[in-house]
Amino acid sequence: MNSGKPIYKLVDGKGRVLIPKELRTAAGMDYGDIVRLGIEGGRVSVRKVDVIEVGDQSPEAVEAYVRAAFKTMPDNTRLGLIAELTGLMRQKKEG
Repeated sequence: MNSGKPIYKLVDGKGRVLIPKELRTAAGMDYGDIVRLGIEGGRVSVRKVDVIEVGDQSPEAVEAYVRAAFKTMPDNTRLGLIAELTGLMRQKKEG
């Protein structure tokens, strides 16, 4: 890893910051993982989580949970879910 030296990044126009690969690797973060953002004492924290806290029904939390679950499903289950969701979207569009 980076031997404790600070890493400086710019926040883009949408509030995003790229977490360098060496830090993601050290934290065990990978594409599609769920992270919990927090703030305490003016410091923002980012922590990888496997489960969303009970009671958090925000659209962002639900989306993160669904994405994480989808990632672990067998291919045939994913395809069935995609077909079902596509049908629901067609119904909504037509209705």
